[in-house]
Amino acid sequence: MSDCYHSPRDLEWAQRLVQLAPKEAQAFLNLKAKAERSDGLIPNKYRELISIAVALTTQCAYCIDVHTQRAARAGASAEEVAETVFLAAALRAGAAVGHGLLALRLFDQAASS
Repeated sequence: MSDCYHSPRDLEWAQRLVQLAPKEAQAFLNLKAKAERSDGLIPNKYRELISIAVALTTQCAYCIDVHTQRAARAGASAEEVAETVFLAAALRAGAAVGHGLLALRLFDQAASS
């Protein structure tokens, strides 16, 4: 059971997933293609570093795999990836604090009811 979660081989299931929900898959793939286009104003290397940051915050192991490989091919350095990791970590921590404000407000509302 050690390989039941987040195996790189899971990507082999992508074609079946697309076949099972073709309209939804096509919509997703079209959005992905437009967002990941190479002719935008943001250079490809930075698009990949942004993608890594988002993948880290959403905790998508497959996205981390794909976008770190693409970042390397786009000329990103290990130092840039490392900085991206800590930027994502700081923003994720900031979001936890922001949601903590909501939790505190909801707690105070519940306690005063």
